[in-house]
Amino acid sequence: MPDKKKILPNKPQRPNYQVWIIAALIALIFGITYFNGANNLVIITMTKFENMVMSNDVSRVVLVPNQKYVEITLKGEALNNAKYKSELESKNSFGVTEGPHYKLKIASVDSFVENYKELQKKLPKDQQMDYEVEDKSDFTTMLWNWGFLVLLLFGFWFLMRRMTGGGGPGGQIFNIGKSKAALFDAENKVKITFGNVAGLDEAKEEVKEIVDFLKTPSKFTKLGGKIPKGALLIGPPGTGKTLLAKAVAGEAGVPFFTLSGSDFVEMFVGVGAARVRDLFKQAKEKAPCIVFIDEIDAIGRSRGRGQMPGSNDERENTLNSLLVEMDGFSTDSGVIILAATNRPDVLDSALMRPGRFDRQISIDKPDIVGREAIFKVHLKPLKMAKDVDPKKLSAQTPGFAGAEIANVCNEAALIAARRDKEAVDLQDFQDAIDRVIGGLEKKSKIISPEEKKIVAYHEAGHAVAGWFLEHADPLVKVSIVPRGIAALGYAQYLPKEQFLYQTEQLLDEMCMALGGRASEEIIFGKISTGALSDLERVTKMAYSIVSVYGMNDKIGNVSFYDSKQSDYNFTKPYSESTSQTIDAEVRKLIEGEYERTKALLSKHKVELEVIAKELLEKEIIFQNDLERLIGKRPYEAQTSYQAFTNTNGNAKDKESAKEVETEVSQEPEATYSSSTGSTDSSDKEDAK
Repeated sequence: MPDKKKILPNKPQRPNYQVWIIAALIALIFGITYFNGANNLVIITMTKFENMVMSNDVSRVVLVPNQKYVEITLKGEALNNAKYKSELESKNSFGVTEGPHYKLKIASVDSFVENYKELQKKLPKDQQMDYEVEDKSDFTTMLWNWGFLVLLLFGFWFLMRRMTGGGGPGGQIFNIGKSKAALFDAENKVKITFGNVAGLDEAKEEVKEIVDFLKTPSKFTKLGGKIPKGALLIGPPGTGKTLLAKAVAGEAGVPFFTLSGSDFVEMFVGVGAARVRDLFKQAKEKAPCIVFIDEIDAIGRSRGRGQMPGSNDERENTLNSLLVEMDGFSTDSGVIILAATNRPDVLDSALMRPGRFDRQISIDKPDIVGREAIFKVHLKPLKMAKDVDPKKLSAQTPGFAGAEIANVCNEAALIAARRDKEAVDLQDFQDAIDRVIGGLEKKSKIISPEEKKIVAYHEAGHAVAGWFLEHADPLVKVSIVPRGIAALGYAQYLPKEQFLYQTEQLLDEMCMALGGRASEEIIFGKISTGALSDLERVTKMAYSIVSVYGMNDKIGNVSFYDSKQSDYNFTKPYSESTSQTIDAEVRKLIEGEYERTKALLSKHKVELEVIAKELLEKEIIFQNDLERLIGKRPYEAQTSYQAFTNTNGNAKDKESAKEVETEVSQEPEATYSSSTGSTDSSDKEDAK
């Protein structure tokens, strides 16, 4: 039987009552103004009024002394007169009303009364008529004077509500200092657990211990120890810092407050500090509990950096309040702070000290074992073919963070669905990896035959240089299929995962990166702009060799690297003569490796021609194609995958390790130009 899942009804969108109220008020003001009878009266002169009275057309005269005007109402038979009827109908779109019909503005009440009495004397006694006196308030004038003020105040109140986050706590103008933290407890629990977190075993153990502190504190305090006050999660973007915090929220049996560092930032002075105090007030009421601040560098930057003299920095006030609440004079226990950032270098030293953040948990990009575990988590919801092996996928994605692996799995499922497949196979994952690394394949990009030939020889130069260099990384594929924004081709390698590099390894990598330009110069006798990313990478490597790693004989064992780089460091840590020496040594190093690369490619020019022609024909070639065309690589070296499987001693894994780099080449040849490929940021991705 199919699983019966509970279908939750869609939550109806909350109507915006404020907008409707404002619209109704405006409509009311204009409606009353429009329908008010005083505005529909035809204004006449004193002469016309006298003619109306003398013609016996007036049935009623009302003097309004406080407004200094007179209302005139005509008789029924006079309304049928053409001269009155046309005037009144043009003024009132709803037709002629019962009255009043005309309005006479007067300069003085006394003068009007005197003139009206004189006018009555001229009439026969049966036509004479007294005037009436009424004091009236001009509602329209009052509405314009006071209604606009009311509307203005209401609009200001509405804007303040919108700026301070709408209704609820912290939404009102007087509650602007309230914390915006979201609370998760037993009634509102996060469903992510530690089972959803993979590849972060050491970091997971650290945060698991924090949860245990709160669940069974006596286990740790019976020997005199104290519960840590905070833990700071540090790592590159996409490595799982926020995911780990979500898992803590799902596993913890205590209340969990979560908010972003930017939630403390507000346009009003003092609001950030007030929100910090309110957050800790709520946390202490719920203690023991956990507070998680994501992207804490939004408020935790070093104080005094970039501040103008005499200015008030709202961010610094917020940070000062946070420091006091975390470990101040009257700090209570029972509240543990978790925070995450990918910029630990900009954080204030007072925030990083023990007693505030007792533990700094480093979350780095996963190795091959961690990537395999992450792939297993993200492959669970996918319907996969039998040829999909998480070990092989982890070997082909060196340098990928957890977020990128999740993106690869999702892209593979979308590609398989686009091709109307029943399951996601290995080819879909290969294409997804190319998509994530290199960008979208540009099938519609028109490249001239001359440009295509240059790209083919450029990428063939990378491939041949890497093939005959001892310390170069194993080649996976070479492509001249356009991808991304300006990429026309690339060569992808499978580097060994290591943390230390010797001088020879770095020099061989420089040679491999310069292979494209050297190939162009050897074959065509001239160079192109296609080596931009190669030169950028080589220049950075050369400066690192000379001025950072102390690998240059002339400069010596000196490093000018500053691990705490200041944002406003305008001075170099060396003299002008040393700067000239560094520049000269970098040029000498790059020129020497370029000549070495040209000599290598000149020696293997036949192989270069063979690979370039194969690329022009197929557009994508793989490692086994190179073995078929130019023979086996003269240097044997184990990949990270092979070393991993050999260490584990699994015979099946050892056998599959030999096929990792050549697996994709066993696909039908028709897929070469349509479904696989990568990008010319070739050389940015060579590190992968």
